[in-house]
Amino acid sequence: MSDFNLNVETAVKDRYAAGAQCCEPALCCPVQYDPRWLKIIPQEVIERDYGCGDPSAYVREGETVLDLGSGTGKICFIAAQVVGAKGRVIGVDMTDDMLEVARRNAPIIAERVGYSNVEFRKGRIQDLALDLEKLDAELKARPINSADAFLKANELADELRVKHPLVATDSVDVVVSNCVLNLVDPSLKPQLFHEIFRVLRNGGRAVISDIVCDEEVPLALQNDPTLWSGCISGALTEYGFLKAFEDAGFYGIRLLKRDEQPWQTVEGIEFRSVTVEAFKGKQGECFERKQAVIYKGPFKKVLDDDGHAMERGQRYAVCDKTFNLYRKEPYASQFDFIEPLSSNR
Repeated sequence: MSDFNLNVETAVKDRYAAGAQCCEPALCCPVQYDPRWLKIIPQEVIERDYGCGDPSAYVREGETVLDLGSGTGKICFIAAQVVGAKGRVIGVDMTDDMLEVARRNAPIIAERVGYSNVEFRKGRIQDLALDLEKLDAELKARPINSADAFLKANELADELRVKHPLVATDSVDVVVSNCVLNLVDPSLKPQLFHEIFRVLRNGGRAVISDIVCDEEVPLALQNDPTLWSGCISGALTEYGFLKAFEDAGFYGIRLLKRDEQPWQTVEGIEFRSVTVEAFKGKQGECFERKQAVIYKGPFKKVLDDDGHAMERGQRYAVCDKTFNLYRKEPYASQFDFIEPLSSNR
């Protein structure tokens, strides 16, 4: 990890540790949450939560939800009520002060809803395989006091990622995050999006609220640690944010919400909140089963994530994988589906 990466991470941890102790409104923009879910959440959680959207509005009953950068736990506690007793919610954060508030309030939430389905884990969202508390425990038993010990610590971290991952591969129905992805250094963002993809089950989805900008952030702003922790310096462009999901292997990527007015304008660059949904599951082999689809409109012609170009009203033969993808969100309402004729007709 470079010095710049360390400085950014330290600045973020320090500022959010302070934000766990008292409310810091400047950390992000105001969000209106469904008041139904806030009634049972302690005030200290609500006051010390920072975000720019509400991805919990898109989770469903019975799902396993992973919240990246869960902070004091507000999104997790909302999601816990939505997914119900059969669902499960995991919060991941790297800041001890935030985790302390969240963990202290989790039993209160469990008592008020009548079930316990939330847990909080310590980790970095760009490295969801490494459990930092397990690593801490190992390093206390084997402190780093030499170059050889340092190298062995790296080997130990790799072993923990494989044998005791913080979040297992293909284990989550939906990944949510609220104004946190922008806090990760640009060089680590591809790894971050691939980690989100890794932990999702086939057919799962990511619902991410974050700050984006209308043009590239110049280096002068990128090198300001205060602006980093303030959700400015690490923002991707609106196009770059969507492309990051595409590059990681997601499909069906769409904007669920885009704030018309910018949250801040810095040196002429507009920074605003968006909420994006992206799906995992287009990977795999294609098998021909004589199925076809008709794109219903409203556009004259569309191009999907696999390069299939289709004109409105035309019939197109597609493989079984594509046929079944189109029958799911977010495509189903856009197509008519034609099964092969039965052999006994």
